[in-house]
Order: sequence, then C-alpha cells, then structure tokens
Amino acid sequence: MRESFLHYIWQYQLFNKVDLSSTQEEKITIEKAGTYTQTSGPDFVNAKIQIGTQLWFGNVEIHLKSSDWYIHHHQTDNSYDNVILHVVWEDDVSIFRADNSPISTLELKGKVPQYLLENYTSLFDKKPKWIQCEDSIKTIDLFTWNNTLEKIFFERLNQKTETIELLLTETNNNWEAVLFILLAKNFGLKANGDVFFSLAKSLDYNIVVKLADDYKNLEALFYGILNMLDAKSEDVYENELIHKYSFIKHKYNLLELTEKVQYFRLHPPNFPNIRLSQFAQLISNNIRLFQKVIQSDNLESLYALFGITTSEYWKTHYTFNKNHPKINKKTTKSFIDLLVINTVIPVKFVYLKQSGNSFNESLIQIISQIKREENSIVNGFMKYDLPIGNAMQSQAILSLKKSYCDHSRCLECPIGLKILNQNN
Repeated sequence: MRESFLHYIWQYQLFNKVDLSSTQEEKITIEKAGTYTQTSGPDFVNAKIQIGTQLWFGNVEIHLKSSDWYIHHHQTDNSYDNVILHVVWEDDVSIFRADNSPISTLELKGKVPQYLLENYTSLFDKKPKWIQCEDSIKTIDLFTWNNTLEKIFFERLNQKTETIELLLTETNNNWEAVLFILLAKNFGLKANGDVFFSLAKSLDYNIVVKLADDYKNLEALFYGILNMLDAKSEDVYENELIHKYSFIKHKYNLLELTEKVQYFRLHPPNFPNIRLSQFAQLISNNIRLFQKVIQSDNLESLYALFGITTSEYWKTHYTFNKNHPKINKKTTKSFIDLLVINTVIPVKFVYLKQSGNSFNESLIQIISQIKREENSIVNGFMKYDLPIGNAMQSQAILSLKKSYCDHSRCLECPIGLKILNQNN
C-alpha cells in the first residue's frame, strides 16, 4: 500500500466513521479534514477535530505505520509540533510531542470499504503493466474518458506557457517576435528545431522586419547565420545570397552560430534549406503574422495562412549546386497540423488567457478538426478500444502516459479514481 492511498482516503473521508475513536480510546468527531498540501510539512493543514472532550484546530499527518513518524524524523522537525491527529494504516508505536504528551492516533485498518481495497490492489499489483489500469480501463464510460482527455490537454497547454512567458519577458512582450521564434523552432522539426530556435533567438526581430520586404534578404540572413553558404560556390543564386548576407552582416554587426544544421535521415522535403526558404516566404508575406494567427478561428483559415511554398530557386533544388526537375514544394497539411498543434494553439492559449478572454471552446474547435497523431503511445491506448479521434485527444494521451501512467499517479487521474471507486 502507498501512503498516497491513505491521503486519498482521508481527503474524501472514505472510511467508516461510526463510533470513531483513537487507538488511545478517545472519541473522534471530524468536523474538517483539513487542506491537502502536497508540500513539505504535515499532509493536511487547518483541520478541525473533536478528540475526546477537546476541540482541536491544527494539522493532520498520515503514515502507513506510526513508526514512520520516527523514520522520517518528524520528532526533530518543529513544523510537526501542531499535529493534532496522526492517521495511520497500522498503529505499531506510540508517538509523543516535545512536551511528552501523546499524539492521538487514528488507525484506518478495518475501516476502509473492501471494494476500495480490492480496486486499489488491482490497480497497483506488482505484475509488469504498460499502464496500471490496463485490466480495467475498458470499463470507463465515454463521459469520463472525454472529460479526462480535455482536462489533461489543457494541463499540457499550461505546461507550455512557461517557455512562451519567458520569451515574452525577453522580447518586452513582443508577440510577433515570440511567434517568430516558436515558429522557427517548429519549422526545424525534431532534427533542426533547436538550431532554428537558436537562430531566431539570436536575431533582433526589428532587423527581421526591416529585411522582410524581400524574401532573398531573409534567406541570406538565415543561411548566413547558420553557416550554410559556401564562399567557394559557383552557384549563381548562392553567390547572390552570399553578397546580400555580407552587406546585412556588416550593417547589423551579426555573428554566425556555431551550431550546425542536420541532414542525416531527413527526407529531402525536410532539408533545412527547404524549411528555411518556406519560413522566409511566410515571414516576408506576413509582416503582421501574429495578428492573423489570433484572428484565425478555424483550421481552414490556418491552412490558408501557412500554406506556403519555397522561392523559385528551391523548386528545382534541395541543396545548393544540385538541381532537379521543378517541384512546387508547398507545406503539406500534415506539416501545418504540427505548426498548429505545437505553436499556434499554445500561443493563442497564452494570449487569450492573458487577455482575460474565454479560450477553451475556440481552441478545442480548431485542434479537434486535426486528425489524431500516430505514434507508439497513441497506438498503445488504441489496443484497449478507446476512442482517440483527433489531435486534442492524442496530445492529451501523450501527457496522460508520460505524466500520470509512467509515474503511477492513478490517484490523481480521473480515470484511476473512477476505477478505484467502482463498487460492482
């Protein structure tokens, strides 16, 4: 048994309180269980409990065994001086305050409903499981399943706000600059995302705006800072960009990055040359891109906004000096879906949140139109015949597995709690 189970039992008072008494045979009446802290110090604070003839106001500490009090060295910690009740599964030793007065102890063994114990044992048995509730998750009703995924999806969004808020601080609340940086990272995908992120952060966004009237300036800027231009090249377009970058570099006193772009295992459409050209086209064509993103309230408008192609040169090249028959290398819907999931939705979420506007419905409407992602975690849950129909749910599934299931946080998960409380 885990101590967290007893926390849950006490928090929701899921035990028999008829003729409740301490192991010291004092009558106990619980008027207020206290507030669960989940921090250092006593587990529940500000409790109100009648013990014998005395009404106590103070804290409650919970352990599997009374002796855990000494194992955890609470007897030497002043923050436990105001504990009015020690709640344990098994009372194996007496506990005393600094003045040698005994702390009243409530033993829960024999007072918790059998079905709760059986459900808990089933959830946390020791046999290896991909998820703890794999034997029971099929019994979850659709309402609980959908509500849990929506809740965890917004938890996931909240976790992403830290990066956005930090960038806002660094850019003096320049939303256009923040969007530029985050989009750059996502144009780089997994292989080059960090390098593109460093590129965008290294630039004063005011310089980008000044150069954005000509996409060639932006291509020269991006390729130049990332050391992707070869001074010995005989390629006419590459030499044009080298000339432009030389002028831009000296005018704005720019420095190249030491980080290198990656090509290994990338399909040619994802080569950094192609993605940077598309990014340059996007920025060049949309100086006020942030405002357009905020005003886009449906997926089709975002497809139209981010549906961009490369410059002419890159329609016949994947790298400098090697040409091929002309291909219109336009961003695909699946690529735009990634931009919407990883950049647009989080940015809109933070902006609307800070603006005091309601955001849930509009964001859900957009991301619910995107088909679910295909990966090992989503496929793992699909084995249980659970409905995962869109990107909001597949995004939530990733957090459910990594933040809850992998850490056995079943007692903090609505699905785990539903299973625990089933009384068939």
